[in-house]
Amino acid sequence: MKISHEKSDNNLGVIIIKVESSDYLDTLENKLLEYKKNAVIPGFRKGKVPIGIINKKYRVPLLVDEVNKLIQKEIYTYISNENLQILGSPIPKPNNDINWERQDSFNFEFEIGFSPKLDFKISSKDKLNYYKIIVDQEMIDSYVLDITKRHGKMSNVDVSIEGDLIYCDIIQLDKNKEILEGGIKNKATVSMDFLKNKKSKSKFIGVKIEDNIIINLFDVFDKNSDLASMLNVSKEDLTNLESDKFSFKVINISRLEPAKIDKDLFQKIYGDDTVKNNKQFRDKINKETSKNFDLESDRMLKNDVVDYLIKKIQISLPDDFLKKWLMHTSKEEITLEQIEKEYEMYSKSMKWQLIENEIISSNNIKVTEEELKSHTQKLIEFQMKQYNQPVPLNEKMEEIVSNILSNDDEKKKIYDQIYDKKTISFYKDNFKLSEKTITYDDFIKLATEKK
Repeated sequence: MKISHEKSDNNLGVIIIKVESSDYLDTLENKLLEYKKNAVIPGFRKGKVPIGIINKKYRVPLLVDEVNKLIQKEIYTYISNENLQILGSPIPKPNNDINWERQDSFNFEFEIGFSPKLDFKISSKDKLNYYKIIVDQEMIDSYVLDITKRHGKMSNVDVSIEGDLIYCDIIQLDKNKEILEGGIKNKATVSMDFLKNKKSKSKFIGVKIEDNIIINLFDVFDKNSDLASMLNVSKEDLTNLESDKFSFKVINISRLEPAKIDKDLFQKIYGDDTVKNNKQFRDKINKETSKNFDLESDRMLKNDVVDYLIKKIQISLPDDFLKKWLMHTSKEEITLEQIEKEYEMYSKSMKWQLIENEIISSNNIKVTEEELKSHTQKLIEFQMKQYNQPVPLNEKMEEIVSNILSNDDEKKKIYDQIYDKKTISFYKDNFKLSEKTITYDDFIKLATEKK
């Protein structure tokens, strides 16, 4: 077999393969003999069918199959041995001139797209903003309230106040406030958080068990999936209601009593003596919130780095080849128009992949097996603490880590997380960053504008 390649302009090329009879003949003849031994054809005993009949019936399909297998194996061996840096995979050129019955040697050509060579450096000349989110006292107050609610207790009460959960028997009425025949009936809990406004909430404040509240549904609730779920109907059904008048008969009123801020609460949350008073509690929340916000800031920095480097490096991709390859390898039927529509996003992703791979390679950024295990263990510990579960010790922890990493998808996900962390650290060290303090609301607004 002879294999060679040619490279043209615009990172395009072709792999040329010539298959000789010596490459496949022994294997083909052996397969035909196997078919002869096992062939069952009327008029002949098993194993006694003349080889001429076997050849006539099976030679061409077996030849096609054998040559295709040979090509698939050898083309990737060649790419590896020649260290060809290609994008996608080779695309066979149409070849309608082959006569499988008469020829014993065959020529094939495969289109390839070469990965462009990248040559760039990141230095203090490369400038970006780093947005540091401010944690204010109002935010800490909100988190404290949320934590005390999560660790609070539910109790039944006789009269409702704002924030209570009201379990109701819900019935659809007609315009005369009579029960609508064939109308909606359901029992569900009304949460005041889902009511439209203060006026809406006032209808459910101060009510007692057995009270009957009659409302026009869309004056009180937004027309969304939460309302559909409460009525046990589809979201589409909400747009076609025969009547929006409903009665809500109060069956039960539940109130969440937030937990007291004391040592018992600190022990439940942190499981040690690191937090002993309210000040330390708030400081801890501040620290944890800042840490979470830093992750948000890091994500924005990563997105800014992507946009900056793609614009700076100006990579030239073999676009026509890649579009053809996307069509050729798509599992579903796809048109060129669809490819064109989505190609800009695909092209950006491909360019960034090439840039990031170059950064990782040229700066020797690696993830060790030990780092993989350590990071997995931290993820498990975090999850256990989040659900107030005891953290597994020693052998049990090792077993859980091993089970998670035995799943290739999970292992790759964790690898990617560590690489992401290391590359972000690299960007922080090598870009010249100007730190800008920003409120959380303004940060969200900025992130939305950047999309």
